[in-house]
Amino acid sequence: MEKKHWIFLAIFFVVAIWSGIGAYETGLWFLEAGICVAGVAVLAVTFKRFKFTDMTYFFILIHFIILFVGAHYSYARVPIFDWIREVFDQSRNNYDKVGHFAQGFIPAMIARELIIRLDVVKKKGWIPFFVICICMAISAFYEFIEWWVAVLSGDGAEDFLGMQGYEWDTQSDMFCAMTGAICMLIFFSKLQNKQIKLISKE
Repeated sequence: MEKKHWIFLAIFFVVAIWSGIGAYETGLWFLEAGICVAGVAVLAVTFKRFKFTDMTYFFILIHFIILFVGAHYSYARVPIFDWIREVFDQSRNNYDKVGHFAQGFIPAMIARELIIRLDVVKKKGWIPFFVICICMAISAFYEFIEWWVAVLSGDGAEDFLGMQGYEWDTQSDMFCAMTGAICMLIFFSKLQNKQIKLISKE
């Protein structure tokens, strides 16, 4: 690994340690932070076979940080979003929507890079469609996980679900993920193409 990758990894572990110290609820922390640990493990195991662009690794790290913050406070209790709720007279703490936006944005970046570099789709015009479908499938599967956790943990599921009494929480979560995926495709596709060209020359 290059120096920049070690820096990303160091930041990951620093934030992970901070997130775990004094976390709102230990079981919830393991549920949320476990996703990050599993993600880093997959990236480490596959690093020699497939190295992503720097931009993709950077945004993956941002996603992990978002998850670690949610794991530390619980998504319904992130302080700055409590402040935003009060200032803008919102009915709930909306930090979870940031997480679900990222759940579409970053997987879109990963999926698009994989599809392009592995030449999965011959007709390039179909790439945006498949990227959004992949992100929506990931979002739907995560909602299934939340449902299963709710069934298994009973009353303890409220903090993991983060619904805060909002009956359309699941649908709005998936909408945020779709919005994140579309934003990535619209605003970052050209930059990602440049990054892919650079890494292809290495």
